[in-house]
Amino acid sequence: MGVDMETRAYPFAELDHLQINPVYFELQRDEPVARVRLPYGGEGWLATRYEDVKTVLADPRFSRAAVMEPGADVPRTLPTMPTETNILSMDPPDHTRLRKLVAKGFTARRTEQLRERAQEIVDGLLDAMEEQGPPADLVEALAMPLPITIICEMLGVPFDDRGQFRAWSEAAVAITAFTHEEILKANEALRGYIGELVARKRAEPTDDMLSVLIAARDNDDRLSEEELVSFGVTLLVAGHETTANQIGNFAFQLLRMPDRLAELRADPSLVPAAIEELLRFTALGGSAGFPRIATAEVELSGVTIKPGEAVFVNNVTANRDPEVFANPHEVDFHREHNPHIMFGHGAHHCIGAPLARMELQVAIGTLLERFPSLELDGDVTFKKGRLIRGPQALPVRW
Repeated sequence: MGVDMETRAYPFAELDHLQINPVYFELQRDEPVARVRLPYGGEGWLATRYEDVKTVLADPRFSRAAVMEPGADVPRTLPTMPTETNILSMDPPDHTRLRKLVAKGFTARRTEQLRERAQEIVDGLLDAMEEQGPPADLVEALAMPLPITIICEMLGVPFDDRGQFRAWSEAAVAITAFTHEEILKANEALRGYIGELVARKRAEPTDDMLSVLIAARDNDDRLSEEELVSFGVTLLVAGHETTANQIGNFAFQLLRMPDRLAELRADPSLVPAAIEELLRFTALGGSAGFPRIATAEVELSGVTIKPGEAVFVNNVTANRDPEVFANPHEVDFHREHNPHIMFGHGAHHCIGAPLARMELQVAIGTLLERFPSLELDGDVTFKKGRLIRGPQALPVRW
């Protein structure tokens, strides 16, 4: 490590329309493990190359649980540390224990069984959009309701409550878009909501994932009450926020790429490959999310990370690494080698990846088939200051 390494203020400025701040790519080329200063908790490292990012995500010498240790002043974007432990802030074996409890609900086989239901929901949503006539907002008409409906049905959350928990969820995944007090209140409200739902389902169990978790808690003692509620909140928020934003992002990207759009319309069998390529290409995160703490000395691209130091990773730049992806800044639906890590890597690889893929395929594929003349209707504004990027509204006409 050179003594003259510059420490940069982080997060970097968010650009409009899903563009990626060029500083990330400059670092990837010249300083792949860079020193960064966070708004709270001091300094850490930012890894931007594919192999380094995979190492940080999968190597057990980088701990998520260490972030939660009492008194740890971890570099972060928010003024205070979260107080409740959830599956995202656990290491194996605790992480493995919780993940196993719901793994059956997210297998590729189970997801394929849900495809028919997803198709039914999408058909109904697009029928309503067509009936109403143009212009329409794709966020409200399709992107939000599909994942919310699916995750509500899987977890056993009443769909009629979606207005309530959607507002809390929006704030819960914020960095600067809401005040710190609003973010804390939203998290507390979500926990209170799931807590009440758990109490109702205890009294009257149903055939859903939350009831499975309650049984694992009450009958087998396989998780604590706090873990049960936190897990419910995480599944509810993660189960719709990411996919809903990506449906909007992908529709936006395609409507600005007439050649790629024509290619997909001419050959719908390309949809699964197109979804993988858009996953690789699209910047879902506004900035690097949760840090990992090194528990031993590790070398990344010639830089020595010392025990106790925090490392942030950027999946977006990793997915554009020229060492791994030919012409990384181009969208190519015929890319033969596409080992993107949009869903993460290692123990924390997104458990809902098969579900998200299926929902994206059904939503985007059906939208393009049903509306061959679909186009953007004016400028699109994007959410800012959040962990997850996506359009605020996506006006379209046909």
